[in-house]
Amino acid sequence: MEDQDIYDEINVTPMLDLSYVLLIIFIIMTTATVQGITVNLPKASAAPSLAEPKTKAVTITADGTIYLDTYPVSLQELESLLTQYKAVDPNLPVVVKADATIQYQQVVDVLDLMGKLEISQLGLVTKKLVK
Repeated sequence: MEDQDIYDEINVTPMLDLSYVLLIIFIIMTTATVQGITVNLPKASAAPSLAEPKTKAVTITADGTIYLDTYPVSLQELESLLTQYKAVDPNLPVVVKADATIQYQQVVDVLDLMGKLEISQLGLVTKKLVK
């Protein structure tokens, strides 16, 4: 008759385990949503900073026009301007973007100029091939 004893107590251990798990989840979720303290940041001037090197972009269009950033230049003007920029920042980063239909010699001329000016941080921009 011992197997049929009536239980007059509730076992609270599983309920406490559940409450502890819910408490831990609540703590994790509330700390994950905290983004930080909101502050009013100071504003810098619009002038380029000497601390941030500005990357120069050399673009060669399909008709052979050479642009430095957005300004059309000749190869001699490009050399002069890049020499000035390199005097300010010896580690001047430059990217070259060329149209796929231009003559290869024009790209080689620009790359030779970069080598002549000893610009070591040089990038060639390409389009990602989507398969």
